[in-house]
Amino acid sequence: MLKGVWWVHLHFPKLSPEQTEARVQVWSQQLLALWGIHLKVLGQPAVSGPMLLVANHISWLDIVVMHAARHCRFVSKSDVQGWPLIGTLATGCDTLFIERTNRRDALRMVHDMTQALQNGDVVAIFPEGTTSDGLTLLPFHANLIQAAIAADAPVQPMAMKFIDRPSGQISLAPCYIGDDTLLSSVWRTLTSDGIEAVVHFGPPQTAQGRGRRAWAHDLREEVIRLNESPET
Repeated sequence: MLKGVWWVHLHFPKLSPEQTEARVQVWSQQLLALWGIHLKVLGQPAVSGPMLLVANHISWLDIVVMHAARHCRFVSKSDVQGWPLIGTLATGCDTLFIERTNRRDALRMVHDMTQALQNGDVVAIFPEGTTSDGLTLLPFHANLIQAAIAADAPVQPMAMKFIDRPSGQISLAPCYIGDDTLLSSVWRTLTSDGIEAVVHFGPPQTAQGRGRRAWAHDLREEVIRLNESPET
């Protein structure tokens, strides 16, 4: 992670956007390998933007896993910007930060996301709004889906889960919910053997006349279906 911070400060200003994306993806894959986490990718990630990725949210590790599978610009809560090391890395990866409790800031974020999509970016959101245990999904908030409608951009649902490879059961080690602290979640992850991160990309969708609430509901159902697929 210190190497990543060094790259962000020293090298990223000299790189093209394409080179930066490639560097972030390689770094994320290396970090997972160092931590002994196997990455399994199912389905076809977006080759290019514009595309809005919509995924369930389990852990701080989700961002690393998704970057390893397909580089994207995340929308993240503003608290992450202040986290040691992780905040610097997130900022260097061109993350869009939102103050979730501020309604006016949500409107600003929809505008910023719309512009990013119109510029051809791949943007990723966690519409649950917070982390869950990966066994069930919280309701999807629809506000940020509006950016895809405004930009006339497709949305790709993506399901994610962590598996304990020896048992084949869901691993709760990387979870970051309830009273968990960031350090305790990191420690559980580092001391657990045989974790597999499974990322399942579904087919991209267009709005087809749906409003943001109806589309958010349908996207949640698709993420559930992807996570329950026999392939995973």
